[in-house]
Amino acid sequence: MILAGLGAALGAIFRYFLTVTVKANYLWPRATFFINMTGAFCLGFLFALGVDKNTYTFLGTGILGGYTTFSTLNKELVTLRKTKIGLLYAFSSYLFGLLLVYIGFYLGKMM
Repeated sequence: MILAGLGAALGAIFRYFLTVTVKANYLWPRATFFINMTGAFCLGFLFALGVDKNTYTFLGTGILGGYTTFSTLNKELVTLRKTKIGLLYAFSSYLFGLLLVYIGFYLGKMM
């Protein structure tokens, strides 16, 4: 439990840093999209490596759980509701997120 909490704190700090560093774009939430896509890839990669339970708890559940942000994605989807950009953002977030998990998993298995 402590490993997950410490990892989540680190992941959230990194997410905050990226969010304030990437310039806001109200037509496409670039920071959240980038964070969720890189997190999906890293989670697939980490899973494929078959790391031990404590390492996965710290890195996967903790850091990547704190880094990625499903709640912000959905808040942005509500903000963009009923627009073509909102539909494209929702579709691409879920589609590319799943695709990147599989790519990360595939690359992780190659190692």
